[in-house]
Amino acid sequence: MNKLSSSNSPIGNRDLIRAINRSLILNTIKEHGAISRAEIARYVGLSPATVTGISAELIQDGLVFEKESGDSSGGRRPIMLAINPRGGFVVGIKVMEDHALGALNDLEATLLVKQTHPLTDTNPEAVVEGIHSLVANLLKQGDIPNQKLMGIGIGLAGIIDSEQGIVRQSPYFGWRNVFLRDMIQEKIHSPVYMDNDVNTLTYAEKWFGAGQGINDFLVVTVGRGVGLGIMANGQLYHGSGGGAGEFGHTVVRPGGLLCSCGKRGCLEAYASEPALLGQAAAAFEKHQLSRLPQSPAELVALAEAGEVKAQTIFADAGEMLGQAIANLVNIFNPKRILINGEGVRAGHWLFDPMIKAVDDNTMPGLRSDAEIRIEPLGDDAWAHGAASLVLHKLFESPVNNRQSDLTLG
Repeated sequence: MNKLSSSNSPIGNRDLIRAINRSLILNTIKEHGAISRAEIARYVGLSPATVTGISAELIQDGLVFEKESGDSSGGRRPIMLAINPRGGFVVGIKVMEDHALGALNDLEATLLVKQTHPLTDTNPEAVVEGIHSLVANLLKQGDIPNQKLMGIGIGLAGIIDSEQGIVRQSPYFGWRNVFLRDMIQEKIHSPVYMDNDVNTLTYAEKWFGAGQGINDFLVVTVGRGVGLGIMANGQLYHGSGGGAGEFGHTVVRPGGLLCSCGKRGCLEAYASEPALLGQAAAAFEKHQLSRLPQSPAELVALAEAGEVKAQTIFADAGEMLGQAIANLVNIFNPKRILINGEGVRAGHWLFDPMIKAVDDNTMPGLRSDAEIRIEPLGDDAWAHGAASLVLHKLFESPVNNRQSDLTLG
């Protein structure tokens, strides 16, 4: 049994308390960049002896190192502690329809190496082989020995049971109930963590991005689909089976357009990039556009060139997206909403109408609580988010951790 599994024994309780204290100290060092042992003791309310003992363990594990002395108030200068960025390394992988994007990161989430691996065969065994090759190439290119790899994070679209490591449903590959985490671990012999790709972005925002220090925020992604990450009371909400956040498949127009999920009237059928291109194709056939856009960027160019129908397509989608986001504000009362994904390239043509619709449809008194930020993130952010799955396991308190394996160092 893992030493941090639930136990009523005194030894089990002592181990859990020590693990919690270790997490408190590690997070305090992460948040402050460089901090003395005495300051840590004051911040977390632990005795100096406890801080000294646990920090010694963290130094021995390579997670923390001593750096230049701090300012002195008289007497010896204090020795500062900081996260050791090269104390370990993590790999994040975003699995997409035809390729996997991998990123090698240090413990400060700095991107060191990135690489793409094609996926010509999408059966689970072939995808695992591709991930294996991608991880090996990243470590080789970064000159990182295998023993320094602390874990691998996998992000992919669909309904993912992150606790059990099961892909319950993959919209791109047609998978059902694939035990992907175990398959990868057997091949690579390193801890593997996986989640829905929007959830991985949400973890990245919590630990290293615009969600730092905020307990209640939402991440809405617009691109190939429309996704949602829910950070509630400091914890990512997965739902009972890992399916929470299927925002794109909330019905906004009953009996409306056919969605890829098989239902009609889903938000994704109106506001995703494929939906916008579909509307543009229909408009071109009616001679409402001067040319047929082959990509979202070309549709944006038509709007920029003054073509009213292109502008209307974005405005209608933005209004519908804003109405749906207003419902999220009314339900969750978040402090911040982060909008990202490939669809951010639509710019003000999509998001000005979206903001207006949020303003018009949010319950009075709640709108002022929710700051909305549009974040232009590239493909690298998805792989970075997957890497944050592993870093999340490192920094998360064992009280809140969902999995039984709670130690990485």
